Amino acid sequence: MNRDELIQVAKIGRLVGLRGELKLNIHCDFPEQFSSNNTFFTDKNFNLKVESFNEKKNTILFRGFQSRESAAKLVNVNLFTTKDESLKNCKLETGEFFWFEMIGSSVVDDDKEIGVVDDIQRIAQSDYLIIKTSSGFVKEGLPKLFYLPYVDRYIVDFDKDNRVVTTKDAYGILENS
Repeated sequence: MNRDELIQVAKIGRLVGLRGELKLNIHCDFPEQFSSNNTFFTDKNFNLKVESFNEKKNTILFRGFQSRESAAKLVNVNLFTTKDESLKNCKLETGEFFWFEMIGSSVVDDDKEIGVVDDIQRIAQSDYLIIKTSSGFVKEGLPKLFYLPYVDRYIVDFDKDNRVVTTKDAYGILENS
């Protein structure tokens, strides 16, 4: 599997029980994807199939790792899924989308393309678009990257089909970065 096709969705934490339960530190907005029988990839070359997941306690049990001793091998392992699996297992509401759908999209402010979404980060409880500034603005002395809060104040629309984020006042943040 190509590493670029994978999305990190969680990191496995400490052991929690005698049967191999592990604390799951979820890095996504869709805990329902950890349901029984779903499979995940790891950075340690394991393919893990979920036996059970307790959403209230964020604990998970994987098939074949149902003892404390075997599950200990999974502590601090990152869990990944594919984009296709995310699209299949995670139900989005109208107007919602995945981060991977927005990354790489053009950012337009006042009919000017000011950059491209390079990444998205969650800082505290807020999401920020990390925008790679268009080369023309960089030549004018503006920063190569800037952070734009993903809030209604700045984000007008995301056209998923054309991969365009329409913003307002984002250029002001770029100028003041």
